[in-house]
Formats: sequence, structure tokens, C-alpha cells
Amino acid sequence: MKQFLFIFFVFLGTLTAQNKAVFEEANMLYNDGNYIEAISKYESILETNQHSAELYYNLGNAHYKLNNIAPSIYYYEKALQLKPNDTDILNNIAYAKKMTVDAIQTVPQLGLSKFFNQLTNALSYDNWAKLAIGLIVVFVVLFLVYFFTYSTVYKRLTFVLSFVFLFLAISSVGLAFQKQALDKKNNPAIVFAQETEVKTEPNLGSTDAFLLHEGTKVQVLDTINNWKKIKLEDGKTGWILSDDIKLLNTF
Repeated sequence: MKQFLFIFFVFLGTLTAQNKAVFEEANMLYNDGNYIEAISKYESILETNQHSAELYYNLGNAHYKLNNIAPSIYYYEKALQLKPNDTDILNNIAYAKKMTVDAIQTVPQLGLSKFFNQLTNALSYDNWAKLAIGLIVVFVVLFLVYFFTYSTVYKRLTFVLSFVFLFLAISSVGLAFQKQALDKKNNPAIVFAQETEVKTEPNLGSTDAFLLHEGTKVQVLDTINNWKKIKLEDGKTGWILSDDIKLLNTF
């Protein structure tokens, strides 16, 4: 078993070193304006199941230079999944989206719904869970202080604070589960077909609902055979051929 682990880690280290060399070579090709060759090198790294925001970002840049709308947006979106608040990625995807044809208005969220969603998305599921554990620890410490102290002032203070932290811990657990549920429902995809007809039903003989063009981001709601039910940011829904889109949640 130890020998197997040793061989595995040696192989992993060698593969990582090789991919680093390929990545640097691809960057040189990109800087020289050889975008097609750079893309080939970057994709060879993906074939080894190595993923990083930098790799996807550079792939997006190379496709953007070639005016490949859908792939550039797709790889920028993949980079954002790994680094959601990266300024460079956000700026470049904004430029790439200016090349798209479809102008889809986002339905604004209002009031408590907007606040609750912003709060839920403030942290990842793991971070909400870690926060809940930390708050529980503080609650236990405060409750022990309350239990063992003889000072009336400290007893009142620690009693109130302990239940405040207990409330916050329970709230964090609830937000963690809410975040997990939202992440499971989140199934985005990018339209890769230059133009595609979205149908009202999952068959070619049904009525056209609307047209979509490459680079548009959609949410996948359901799958029937080779059809995907999608939803746009403005609330419109319809059925699209599976081959016309590419799912983002692939790792």
C-alpha cells in the first residue's frame, strides 16, 4: 500500500510539473499571437483533469481574441465558478457578453427576497457550516461561564450573549442548507449554436417559443431525451436541443 501511494504521488508530481510547463508554453504562444495553438495546449491540460481559474481565464482570453463568442464566455464562466469575485474575470466576461446578440433583461428581486438571497450567497455552503460550528463553540463557552460564574452582572450578560450566539448558529445552519439547495438547483449552460429555435415542447414539431444565439447563458431545469428545458434571466422558458448548449457544472 505504501509503495502504491509513493508511486501515485510521484506520478501526480510529475504530471503537475508537466502541466506547468505546458501552461507556460501556452502562455508564450498566446503572447506571440498564436491563439489557436495556445488553445490546443490549454485544452491538453484539461484532458488531464487539471482545473484552475487561471487556466479557464486564459482559455477565455484566447477564444475572445479569435472572436469565438460562446467558448470565450463559457471559459470565463468556468473561471468565475472557481474565483467568483475576481475583477479581471468579471471585466473580461463583460466585454465578451457585448458580442452576444440576445439582450435579455434580468428580472429584479425586491425587498426581503433580494436581501435573503444576497445573505444566502454571501458564503459558500462549507463556510456557512464552519461559521455555525464556530458560533456553537462560542455559545458553549459563554454558557459555561454563565454556569460557573458567581457575579450577577456576568450571569446576565453571558446568559443573553449565549442565546444570541445560539440563535446565530441555528441561523447559519439554516443558511447553509439553503445555500446547498440553491447550488443544487443552479445548473447553468451556455448556448453554443450560432442560432437555435427554442420550442414550447420537447419535439421538433412544436411551436417556436423564441430564438437564441451563441453566448447566451441559460438555466437548465429539466431533461427529456435529447431536449433540455431552459429558463432565461427574464423568466422565459422553453425547450432546446441538448447539443445546442454546453453545461457549466462539469467538475
